Amino acid sequence: VSDQLRNVEDVQATSGAFAAILADGQLVTWGHTDKGGDSSCVRDQLQGVQRVQATHSAFAAILEDQTVVAWGDPSAGGDCGSVQAQLHSIQHIQSTTRAFAA
Repeated sequence: VSDQLRNVEDVQATSGAFAAILADGQLVTWGHTDKGGDSSCVRDQLQGVQRVQATHSAFAAILEDQTVVAWGDPSAGGDCGSVQAQLHSIQHIQSTTRAFAA
């Protein structure tokens, strides 16, 4: 992972993983897979990342088109599928230990 961490603009952490936004809008994640360290299930969606927020074990990212992508533990906000259609024109995300609000 260290060779990918060039031009880092922001880093967020769960209880066991990290997510770093790079200057080109790409995202690098590492750490425990069950804490959001493995973003491969949403990798193709993580382009143009503007902001990232974390709960205890999940991440949510705002993309340049103002939509949201989430991954990690579903019981901690890592699955936003049930509200995905409402997640547009998003400017900010806040988190608690187990949930996100946008």
